[in-house]
Formats: sequence, C-alpha cells, structure tokens
Amino acid sequence: MHEVTALTLAELRERSSEKWREYPADVLPLFVAETDFPLAPPVAAALQRAIDTGDTGYIASRSPLAETYAAFAKRRFDWDVDAARIRSTADVSMGIVEILRRVVQPGERVIVTPPVYPPFYDLVEEAGAEVERVPLRDTGTTWKLDLDGIRTAFEDGARAMLLCNPHNPTGTVHDRSSLEALAELAAEFDAIVVSDEIHAPLAQPGAGFTPFLSVGAAAQRVGYAVVSASKAFNLAGLKCALMVAAHEDSAAVLRGLPVEVVWRTGQFGLLAAVAAFSEESDVWLDGLLHTLDRNRVLLEDLLVRHLPEARYRIPDAGYLAWIDVSALGLGDTPARRILKEAKVALNDGSAFGAEGEGYVRLNFGTSPEIITEAVERIASLTRR
Repeated sequence: MHEVTALTLAELRERSSEKWREYPADVLPLFVAETDFPLAPPVAAALQRAIDTGDTGYIASRSPLAETYAAFAKRRFDWDVDAARIRSTADVSMGIVEILRRVVQPGERVIVTPPVYPPFYDLVEEAGAEVERVPLRDTGTTWKLDLDGIRTAFEDGARAMLLCNPHNPTGTVHDRSSLEALAELAAEFDAIVVSDEIHAPLAQPGAGFTPFLSVGAAAQRVGYAVVSASKAFNLAGLKCALMVAAHEDSAAVLRGLPVEVVWRTGQFGLLAAVAAFSEESDVWLDGLLHTLDRNRVLLEDLLVRHLPEARYRIPDAGYLAWIDVSALGLGDTPARRILKEAKVALNDGSAFGAEGEGYVRLNFGTSPEIITEAVERIASLTRR
C-alpha cells in the first residue's frame, strides 16, 4: 500500500494557511479542516506546470473538469454522472447558497441536521431562508437521519433540506435506505434536497458511501449535489467546487445561474481538481485513506489509554473526530479550556448546535506523533 506521510512539525510551521497562523507556535492546531500531508504528486505537477507557463488567467469556458469528475464518480462510487449537468463555482458553500437562492423563497425554511458544520446555519440565512433544525438521532452506536422529524418539518412547510453526507462532524456515512426514504419524503412534499458531499472521497472503503443522487428516480428529481476535491486533497485555498444535477429540471436551474457563479472558480483550483480527480491520483488517495484509517484507530487507542472517560466513535469518513468529553470536568466550553491550558486547538462542539455541548472536534489528518502529543497534553490537563 502506498504511504502518505504527514510533514514534520517544523515543515508545517512554514505554512501560512489558517491552521498554522491562527495560534502561537506553542499550540498544536487540530481544529480547522486542513490536512498536514504533501500535495498529491499529480496535483503538484499540474500546479507547477501552470506556474512555469504563467497559466494564471481566467478559467476557460471549456475544460475537462466535468468529464474528469464523472469518471472519478464512476470509478470510486459506481455513480453514473452526466457531465453536461455539472457546473463549477468557487467552493461548496457558494454552490449551496446559489442553489438555495433558486429553489426556496425568502423566509421559507430549510432543514439542517445538527450537530452539523457550523456555516450551514449561515448559508441558509445568506440564501434568504430560515433554519429548521431536525437533529440527528443518536442510536447509541451511530447517528442516523430522523426521518420522522424530517417528515414533520416538511408537513409544517419546510421547502428544502441541506444534507451533509458524509456528515460533518460525526463522520457518518448515511446508509442507502435512509437516503432513499429521504428522497421519497422530499418528492412527496415537493421539496428539494441539497447534498453537501465534500467529504465523499474520504469515505473509508468499507463504509459503503452512497451519493444521494444515485439512489433512484426520486432523488434525481428532488436533489442536487455539491462536491469538491478540496477536503481530500487539501485544496480549499484554490477555490473549485462542482454543482451536480441528475434531472433535466435541476440541470436547467444550474444552467440558469449567472455566468459569474461559474467564473468565480479559481484557475488553480480547476487545474488542481482535474489532476485530483484523474485516475493518476487514485494511488495517492488510496494511500491517504490507509493513513487516515490508521490514525482514526490510533486516536481510539490513545483515548482509551489516556482519557478513558471520553466517548469516541470511529468515523466512517474523513479526518474529523467527534469526541464527547463531558465526563472530563472541563466545563461548558471544553475546547476553550483545552486551548488555554493544554495548548491544543480543537473546535468546541457547541458551535455545531446545542447537541454538540460537551463535545470537541479533533482533526486527525496529521502525523501519529502530533495526535499522540495532543491527547497526552489533554490528559495531563485532566490530571491537574
């Protein structure tokens, strides 16, 4: 298996991105969703070619991006995507907002499923809509969509749902039957589902990731997907995401978006995404998944050994760990105390919704050494 190894701490301190500039050098930053790995070689080569040739202008009106993503979706997810029904934009958040603006009216309600990526609340409001909260159901072993709660919200007039699949922060890959039921519910109430699938390339091989638009005719009729290479390949700063439709009516909505929505795609983002989604990058991506698999298990072992009262479920996808630390006596905002006293930067669970109180989100997309030191620092704090 190809190994993807994180850079050293000294090398990472040379970076100027948010993860490595927000806090002083004595803090281990395990908060924002950036990874600590070198770029995939095909991506680095594509960007170097662009620099060497000065290929830094506007994106072209024709590019291989849509076709390359369609081939990636078929290889990785066995999902048949019509490249003609894809449009690009700067990032997943922008894609979500632009779609919502065209499928809901000002003041209408959009369902979100907390605990969930905090910007979801802001994106719904940016689109002129109002947030309808239908929390995930905690079954004791996993998190699932509350289909009864979603039905009630649709019955009460909610017009759309913002789905997170795989889910951030829990790392849950929603099962096919839940997605089919969601699609049928949305179709019954003439509602729309916008599925944020930015973490999909990071679903572990045994997790059985299912794209929402692949689950049948109802999903194709009611749904949109917004995808990107940015999380898997650490390309967030380059600005490129894809809005995907699977039905002619929704494809017409995407075609009707102002040209500036597409033109906000970054040239470097587009070039990097084409390289990332190409078959040439599959070996690197498989190696990354192997590394993250080891890291998620390592984190479980470290928590059992050093913080046995913490509760953590190994995620199906991604590199974000959702950890219940409410039994550790760290107060109402545990991440704040951990930052102040242990010098480890995590995301506080309360930012993800009231359901996240007592939780922290930890980014394990780094080296085993940094993960180990972070957990040991937190454990030292609890022993004081």
